Amino acid sequence: MPDVRKIKPLLRLLYGKLGCRMKIALCNEMYEGASVEEAARRAGRYGYTGIEVAPFTLGSHPLEADASSLRAAVEAAGLAVVGLHWLLAKTEGLHGGHPDEGVRRRTLDYLAGLADLCCALGGNIMVFGSPAQRSTPKGETRADTVKRFTETLARLGEACTARGVFLCLEPLTPKETDVVNTAAEAVDIIEQIGNPHVRLHLDVKAMSSEEAPAAEIIRRNAKYLKHFHANDPNRLGPGMGDVDFAPIIAGIDAIGYDGWLSVEVFDFGPGPDEIARRSAEYLRKFA
Repeated sequence: MPDVRKIKPLLRLLYGKLGCRMKIALCNEMYEGASVEEAARRAGRYGYTGIEVAPFTLGSHPLEADASSLRAAVEAAGLAVVGLHWLLAKTEGLHGGHPDEGVRRRTLDYLAGLADLCCALGGNIMVFGSPAQRSTPKGETRADTVKRFTETLARLGEACTARGVFLCLEPLTPKETDVVNTAAEAVDIIEQIGNPHVRLHLDVKAMSSEEAPAAEIIRRNAKYLKHFHANDPNRLGPGMGDVDFAPIIAGIDAIGYDGWLSVEVFDFGPGPDEIARRSAEYLRKFA
């Protein structure tokens, strides 16, 4: 009789791949207080095959995390680590566009350490959202902040390239930051840097602040799209709000996107397992 403990992760992986055209992942921070390993085990029940990690969930010193043990535990649950997001959340004194060169240098050193962590976890995606750590500081101009932020991303891109990691710039709404609010602004920075390991990340909630429909934004920026977050402007998961994902999934399919579709939420009210279940069931309708 086969060892169920050994085949269960394989069945989960197979179920996840058959359940939807896309590789579906879940961002771990909504499992508040749970370890990455526990989040992976619970997400696996609903057919997810990837887990995306917010560094702050690893404790106050994420660079000291035991990456090899974390990776082994996640893989034992039948999932893979996609990469990292919320890179600078809950940090102090770090900012990608700060006028103080020392602050930018410390920020770059920390982010390079996260690139090492990402690689050690088996991931290859780093999503730069972190609105507070890129917004224009008081007394500074937006243009100067964007210039310094672009320089930081360029240097971080070099570190990511050396580690086989993709740095994905995420446009965010004007309510969150004044630096990089549209896919076009992100692509402008990506083209200035000119590094194939610096790519675009798109998020459904964030795209809702743009004038063009999400499917059109996806089509326009197909050349640079590397990663994608599925959610709703109401801060819940896909299918838990008013957004119809049919044209979004069709747009993703049309450009031949073969990356992850990560469920990221901000309102944990319904509970993590309920959000995970409903989001997966909704996305699976488009298989």
